[in-house]
Amino acid sequence: MNNDQPVFNSNQPQPLSQPQVQVQQANPPIAQVPVINQQQKPIISQPVGGSGKGSKFKKIFKILIVLLVTFGFIGLMMFALSIFPKNSSSTAGNGQVKLTYWGLLEDPSVMQGIISDFEKQNPKITVEYSKQDINQYKQRLDARIAAGTGPDIFRFHNTWYPMLSKILLPLPNDTISKEEFARNYYPVVQKDLIKNGAIYGIPLEIDTLSLFINTALFQTAGLSRPVTWNDFINAARVMTVKDENKKIKTAGAGIGTYDNVTHAPDILSLLFLQNGVDFKNITASSDRIQGAFNFYTSFAKDESAVWDNTLDPTILAFSKGNLGMFFGYSWDFYTIKQFNPNLNFQIVPVPQLPNQNVTLASYWAEGVSARSKNQKEALLFMKYLARKDIAQRLYAEESKTRLFGEPYARIDLADNLKDNPNAYTFVSQAPDAQSSFFVDSTNDSGLNQQLNTYLGQAINSILNNGSVESEFDNFSKGILPVLGQYGE
Repeated sequence: MNNDQPVFNSNQPQPLSQPQVQVQQANPPIAQVPVINQQQKPIISQPVGGSGKGSKFKKIFKILIVLLVTFGFIGLMMFALSIFPKNSSSTAGNGQVKLTYWGLLEDPSVMQGIISDFEKQNPKITVEYSKQDINQYKQRLDARIAAGTGPDIFRFHNTWYPMLSKILLPLPNDTISKEEFARNYYPVVQKDLIKNGAIYGIPLEIDTLSLFINTALFQTAGLSRPVTWNDFINAARVMTVKDENKKIKTAGAGIGTYDNVTHAPDILSLLFLQNGVDFKNITASSDRIQGAFNFYTSFAKDESAVWDNTLDPTILAFSKGNLGMFFGYSWDFYTIKQFNPNLNFQIVPVPQLPNQNVTLASYWAEGVSARSKNQKEALLFMKYLARKDIAQRLYAEESKTRLFGEPYARIDLADNLKDNPNAYTFVSQAPDAQSSFFVDSTNDSGLNQQLNTYLGQAINSILNNGSVESEFDNFSKGILPVLGQYGE
């Protein structure tokens, strides 16, 4: 790409509509008090060899000695415990350590076999895996770690390092070396998870934004999968069908609006990345950002629109068969198939500008809490998770309940997915993928969502006839303090 001038710009041709496709507990017992017959006289036994009075004093003395010893022992124990407090994560007396591991995607049934084998190899360590709800996950993680009750190991998004830098533990060389990390993981992973020369996480999967295409609509229209953005524009025009009132019945592409476009921030991030936007220098990138804004919104403007804000969310429209092209990730595959098992679609790489190959990566990694009391054991488990055979087992376990598991994060396992073209698409783009803070589905109530708020406001305002220039000014004024708050 020529970085001298923006490629997406306000002169981008507007798509033209060419309709072609239709498409009680019980009361306790009362103690019985014995009745003493006053006519009876008590029989007093006299002890052999001494008076009764002396014997009583001896018994009392012995009892006092026993009591003193007992209370003394209890006091010493309590004093000792106050000096050596019990570790809440260990079992007293046997050296057993329990690690708490928070995940997000994998069910406990998927992780159980992998964890059990680790526990067999390390009999003094147990791992308690907990699949967390993504909703308010980041806030829950922050609160629990701050209170000292957080997990030893937890999952975090690839863009979260600025928010988690104080609670992520750098991984030492004997957990994973920099050479091993560089050899096994994609450049985007190295850029995202290596900070100040230290590695802060290990991904179990990789995901890239990809293009889902409705096979039937493409075949009916005689279209091939779009490789360039010009191909994409043409396909979107051809597959868009409108009624006599110009209302879209079949949409060619799910792009252009914000609130009903699934992964709208991610699609805009793709355009930013392909157009050479540098968010460390917003002013110098103003034309490129405005160009991306113009290009994106052009798909939902005027009579040439191939999408509008009255339609279903794009993932739902695609699942119903009413949308030709949808931008999504690997997990969207299962959502679509659950809604419509019979829908025939393909997953292909995203469109490109001439002479470039850029897409967006959005994925999760495992990290160790710097507040963990069991860092040595947690790092040992992390080393185990980073093994190639564990990645293969995880994928195989997930594939038992899905058509395919989460795409491999390891470079040396990418070719294992070639027999499944849909799954392979996500890893085939990974070597050239980049990351962006403008991504959805992280539910972080922090960096990502704050930035996305300003992005959505800009797009909606442009669609309501606001000028691109003024909306860029509002956008940049909104995001710069957010980026500065997190040191970006």
